[in-house]
Amino acid sequence: MALLHRATLRPTKLELLTEWLPGRGWYDGPAGVEVVRVAGYRFDDPAGEVGVETLLVRAGDGPVHQVPLTYRGAPLDGADDWLVGTTAHSVLGRRWVYDACGDPVYAAALAAAILTGSGQAEEFFEVDGGQERRAPTMAIDSSGADAAELPEVGTPRRVVDADPTLIVTDTVELAVVRRLDRGTSPAGAVLTGTWEGRPTPLPLASAIRR
Repeated sequence: MALLHRATLRPTKLELLTEWLPGRGWYDGPAGVEVVRVAGYRFDDPAGEVGVETLLVRAGDGPVHQVPLTYRGAPLDGADDWLVGTTAHSVLGRRWVYDACGDPVYAAALAAAILTGSGQAEEFFEVDGGQERRAPTMAIDSSGADAAELPEVGTPRRVVDADPTLIVTDTVELAVVRRLDRGTSPAGAVLTGTWEGRPTPLPLASAIRR
């Protein structure tokens, strides 16, 4: 379960991405154009410390890109190259926003979603001391969920920032598709997604046990 706050962010996530995306080698869209959210999904951090959210975004009439993000209350050691920016959260204070492909919490969550079918986290807002569920904006599914025990993923040993972005750990190799209109068919067990206007499942990511 992801517990969300009705809060303001300055700058917003989309404002951060509007500045950050044009500098990515895999980005194929206009620069200087406001990024808009198409859909998204979240994973749980078992420790409850890190926000893990994947955004599907578009700039102008460009293609839809997949951008997984992690939100932290302090800098992640050794992850400066993956920092998207910082933002002021009206409830939680300063937050460090990372391209999640460089974050070990995301690697573990993605591996679980693909290899065990754990799915996306249900999202709830805190409202007047209670909780209000937020309807998902997309559905995800895994082709490779099995009964085998999920290996401990650990810290990524290597990350190749391309399309797809490759995340290599001691026990699993993950591939994250960035541009979703190319019909990419990654190897291994595959995570797929559908959203409004896109009823046919598209590959989002894949996993191969090592």
